[in-house]
Amino acid sequence: MVYVESDRCKLRTLVESDVESLTSLVARNKKYWSIHEPLHANEYYTNKTQLKRIIDASRQLGMSREYSFGIFLKDTGELIGHISLYSIKRLPFSSAFIGYSMDEKYTGQGFATEVVKRVTQFGFEELAIHRIEAYVSPANEGSVKVLEKAGYDREGLLKQLLYINGDWVDHYLYALIDPKY
Repeated sequence: MVYVESDRCKLRTLVESDVESLTSLVARNKKYWSIHEPLHANEYYTNKTQLKRIIDASRQLGMSREYSFGIFLKDTGELIGHISLYSIKRLPFSSAFIGYSMDEKYTGQGFATEVVKRVTQFGFEELAIHRIEAYVSPANEGSVKVLEKAGYDREGLLKQLLYINGDWVDHYLYALIDPKY
């Protein structure tokens, strides 16, 4: 298990005993998250599917391809989101993508910016990654603000990148490069 802390949150890789908390998180945010992500089939919002996701993330961690963290409040231990460094590539790229989702009731409070900064630091300092990238829909103003507050630079617009709920959606490409690499 991998642990990382920020000011208000504990981040750790999810384990099988987290399945009910994870299922609850994704189920209660089904409608909210589907605004900017594909809506999943009903089976996705079950313990069975979320357990498969936890097991797959653990396997990816074992190969150093992905670090997928649950975001837990320090004061209560409540699971309020998840964040991942994924598609990790070593030299000659030395890069990864970052992705995150926050419980709707915790948005707009700086939690996402806090954990994006901390996981980015983890990627640079602990994993020796040179470049971390993120895709974000221009319509997802909250996530755009998170990335910009975390120091990421907008590098371009990728036309019709993802098929989301019946439409091809453009996405900005954001990136941050470790200046000490």
